Amino acid sequence: MACPESMRELIQLVREDLVAHRGEWSRPGFHAVATLRYNQYVHTLPRSWPRKLLVGLGRFAETFCRNVENLELPYTVQLGRRVVFEHQSIVVHGDAVIGDDCVVRQGCTLGSRYPEYPREAPTLGKGVNLGSGATVLGSVQIGNGASIGANAVVLNDVTQGATIVGVPGRERKHRRVAANPSKSTQGS
Repeated sequence: MACPESMRELIQLVREDLVAHRGEWSRPGFHAVATLRYNQYVHTLPRSWPRKLLVGLGRFAETFCRNVENLELPYTVQLGRRVVFEHQSIVVHGDAVIGDDCVVRQGCTLGSRYPEYPREAPTLGKGVNLGSGATVLGSVQIGNGASIGANAVVLNDVTQGATIVGVPGRERKHRRVAANPSKSTQGS
Protein backbone atom coordinates (compact mmCIF):
# COMPACT_ATOMS: atom_id res chain seq x y z
CA MET A 1 0.00 0.00 0.00
CA ALA A 2 1.04 3.57 -0.56
CA CYS A 3 2.31 5.05 2.69
CA PRO A 4 4.49 8.16 2.20
CA GLU A 5 7.85 8.02 3.93
CA SER A 6 9.16 11.36 2.64
CA MET A 7 7.73 14.76 1.80
CA ARG A 8 8.42 14.05 -1.89
CA GLU A 9 6.37 10.82 -1.77
CA LEU A 10 3.58 12.61 0.09
CA ILE A 11 3.38 15.31 -2.59
CA GLN A 12 3.48 12.71 -5.39
CA LEU A 13 0.66 10.66 -3.83
CA VAL A 14 -1.51 13.71 -3.19
CA ARG A 15 -1.02 14.83 -6.81
CA GLU A 16 -2.10 11.37 -8.03
CA ASP A 17 -5.14 11.53 -5.75
CA LEU A 18 -6.05 14.97 -7.06
CA VAL A 19 -5.94 13.69 -10.65
CA ALA A 20 -8.06 10.66 -9.63
CA HIS A 21 -10.63 13.07 -8.15
CA ARG A 22 -10.80 14.85 -11.54
CA GLY A 23 -8.58 17.72 -10.45
CA GLU A 24 -11.24 19.07 -8.10
CA TRP A 25 -9.41 19.96 -4.89
CA SER A 26 -12.70 21.00 -3.22
CA ARG A 27 -14.16 17.46 -3.23
CA PRO A 28 -14.65 15.97 0.27
CA GLY A 29 -13.27 12.62 -0.94
CA PHE A 30 -10.02 14.30 -1.94
CA HIS A 31 -9.83 16.05 1.45
CA ALA A 32 -10.23 12.74 3.28
CA VAL A 33 -7.58 10.96 1.19
CA ALA A 34 -5.12 13.87 1.43
CA THR A 35 -5.66 14.00 5.21
CA LEU A 36 -5.00 10.25 5.48
CA ARG A 37 -1.77 10.60 3.46
CA TYR A 38 -0.65 13.56 5.59
CA ASN A 39 -1.37 11.72 8.85
CA GLN A 40 0.47 8.61 7.67
CA TYR A 41 3.50 10.73 6.77
CA VAL A 42 3.47 12.66 10.06
CA HIS A 43 3.45 9.41 12.03
CA THR A 44 6.73 8.37 10.34
CA LEU A 45 8.55 11.44 11.72
CA PRO A 46 10.77 11.06 14.78
CA ARG A 47 9.13 11.92 18.08
CA SER A 48 9.61 15.59 18.94
CA TRP A 49 7.55 18.61 19.95
CA PRO A 50 7.09 19.77 16.30
CA ARG A 51 5.72 16.30 15.47
CA LYS A 52 3.13 16.71 18.23
CA LEU A 53 1.94 19.94 16.59
CA LEU A 54 1.78 18.27 13.17
CA VAL A 55 -0.12 15.28 14.60
CA GLY A 56 -2.57 17.69 16.27
CA LEU A 57 -3.16 19.42 12.94
CA GLY A 58 -3.75 16.03 11.30
CA ARG A 59 -6.24 15.02 14.00
CA PHE A 60 -8.11 18.27 13.50
CA ALA A 61 -8.28 17.66 9.72
CA GLU A 62 -9.45 14.06 10.24
CA THR A 63 -12.13 15.24 12.68
CA PHE A 64 -13.24 17.89 10.18
CA CYS A 65 -13.54 15.27 7.42
CA ARG A 66 -15.52 12.96 9.73
CA ASN A 67 -17.85 15.48 11.38
CA VAL A 68 -18.33 18.14 8.70
CA GLU A 69 -17.76 16.34 5.41
CA ASN A 70 -19.16 13.02 6.67
CA LEU A 71 -16.26 10.83 5.52
CA GLU A 72 -14.68 8.63 8.17
CA LEU A 73 -11.27 7.48 6.91
CA PRO A 74 -8.83 6.81 9.79
CA TYR A 75 -5.12 7.17 9.03
CA THR A 76 -4.60 3.50 9.98
CA VAL A 77 -6.41 2.35 6.80
CA GLN A 78 -4.05 0.80 4.25
CA LEU A 79 -4.95 2.80 1.17
CA GLY A 80 -3.72 2.12 -2.34
CA ARG A 81 -3.00 4.65 -5.04
CA ARG A 82 -5.64 6.67 -6.91
CA VAL A 83 -8.55 5.59 -4.69
CA VAL A 84 -11.64 7.75 -5.27
CA PHE A 85 -14.31 8.50 -2.69
CA GLU A 86 -17.08 9.83 -4.91
CA HIS A 87 -19.42 11.31 -2.35
CA GLN A 88 -20.03 11.53 1.41
CA SER A 89 -21.57 9.35 4.13
CA ILE A 90 -18.74 6.82 3.94
CA VAL A 91 -17.39 4.89 6.93
CA VAL A 92 -14.18 2.85 6.65
CA HIS A 93 -12.90 0.59 9.45
CA GLY A 94 -9.44 1.54 10.70
CA ASP A 95 -8.02 -1.89 9.82
CA ALA A 96 -9.47 -2.02 6.29
CA VAL A 97 -7.26 -2.46 3.24
CA ILE A 98 -8.25 -0.75 -0.01
CA GLY A 99 -6.29 -1.55 -3.17
CA ASP A 100 -5.24 0.71 -6.04
CA ASP A 101 -7.80 2.36 -8.35
CA CYS A 102 -10.89 1.55 -6.25
CA VAL A 103 -14.05 3.67 -6.34
CA VAL A 104 -16.22 4.03 -3.23
CA ARG A 105 -19.55 5.79 -3.58
CA GLN A 106 -21.91 7.47 -1.11
CA GLY A 107 -23.33 5.60 1.84
CA CYS A 108 -20.76 2.78 1.79
CA THR A 109 -19.60 1.03 4.94
CA LEU A 110 -16.49 -1.11 5.30
CA GLY A 111 -16.64 -2.44 8.84
CA SER A 112 -16.47 -5.28 11.31
CA ARG A 113 -19.25 -7.85 11.48
CA TYR A 114 -19.22 -9.10 15.05
CA PRO A 115 -18.67 -7.09 18.26
CA GLU A 116 -16.56 -9.99 19.59
CA TYR A 117 -14.06 -9.46 16.71
CA PRO A 118 -13.67 -5.69 16.41
CA ARG A 119 -10.37 -5.89 14.48
CA GLU A 120 -11.77 -7.86 11.54
CA ALA A 121 -12.09 -5.62 8.51
CA PRO A 122 -12.56 -6.01 4.75
CA THR A 123 -9.78 -6.15 2.17
CA LEU A 124 -10.52 -4.74 -1.27
CA GLY A 125 -8.35 -5.77 -4.20
CA LYS A 126 -7.32 -3.51 -7.06
CA GLY A 127 -9.98 -1.81 -9.17
CA VAL A 128 -12.93 -2.68 -6.93
CA ASN A 129 -16.09 -0.65 -7.58
CA LEU A 130 -18.52 -0.16 -4.68
CA GLY A 131 -22.02 1.05 -5.58
CA SER A 132 -23.87 3.54 -3.42
CA GLY A 133 -25.00 2.13 -0.09
CA ALA A 134 -22.87 -1.02 -0.39
CA THR A 135 -21.88 -2.62 2.90
CA VAL A 136 -18.92 -4.97 3.31
CA LEU A 137 -18.62 -6.50 6.78
CA GLY A 138 -16.05 -8.67 8.49
CA SER A 139 -12.80 -10.22 7.37
CA VAL A 140 -13.91 -10.38 3.74
CA GLN A 141 -11.62 -10.50 0.71
CA ILE A 142 -12.96 -8.71 -2.39
CA GLY A 143 -11.12 -9.84 -5.53
CA ASN A 144 -9.51 -7.52 -8.08
CA GLY A 145 -11.94 -5.85 -10.45
CA ALA A 146 -15.05 -6.94 -8.56
CA SER A 147 -18.17 -4.76 -8.58
CA ILE A 148 -20.48 -4.52 -5.59
CA GLY A 149 -23.96 -3.30 -6.53
CA ALA A 150 -25.89 -0.52 -4.89
CA ASN A 151 -27.16 -1.43 -1.39
CA ALA A 152 -25.61 -4.92 -1.54
CA VAL A 153 -24.49 -6.44 1.75
CA VAL A 154 -21.33 -8.54 1.39
CA LEU A 155 -20.56 -11.03 4.16
CA ASN A 156 -18.44 -13.56 2.25
CA ASP A 157 -15.36 -13.46 0.02
CA VAL A 158 -15.85 -12.29 -3.57
CA THR A 159 -13.95 -13.73 -6.51
CA GLN A 160 -11.98 -11.63 -8.95
CA GLY A 161 -14.12 -9.79 -11.50
CA ALA A 162 -17.44 -10.87 -9.95
CA THR A 163 -20.53 -8.67 -9.71
CA ILE A 164 -22.37 -8.90 -6.40
CA VAL A 165 -25.96 -7.74 -5.87
CA GLY A 166 -28.66 -8.09 -3.22
CA VAL A 167 -29.01 -8.68 0.48
CA PRO A 168 -27.18 -10.85 1.32
CA GLY A 169 -24.85 -10.30 -1.62
CA ARG A 170 -24.86 -12.98 -4.31
CA GLU A 171 -22.89 -13.21 -7.51
CA ARG A 172 -24.84 -12.09 -10.53
CA LYS A 173 -24.58 -14.36 -13.53
CA HIS A 174 -23.96 -12.40 -16.70
CA ARG A 175 -26.13 -13.14 -19.70
CA ARG A 176 -24.47 -13.45 -23.04
CA VAL A 177 -25.46 -10.73 -25.44
CA ALA A 178 -25.14 -11.30 -29.17
CA ALA A 179 -22.38 -9.23 -30.74
CA ASN A 180 -24.62 -8.13 -33.64
CA PRO A 181 -28.23 -8.60 -32.65
CA SER A 182 -30.36 -9.00 -35.72
CA LYS A 183 -32.88 -6.29 -36.34
CA SER A 184 -36.40 -7.39 -35.74
CA THR A 185 -38.42 -7.25 -38.90
CA GLN A 186 -42.07 -6.55 -38.82
CA GLY A 187 -44.34 -7.81 -41.53
CA SER A 188 -45.35 -5.28 -44.19
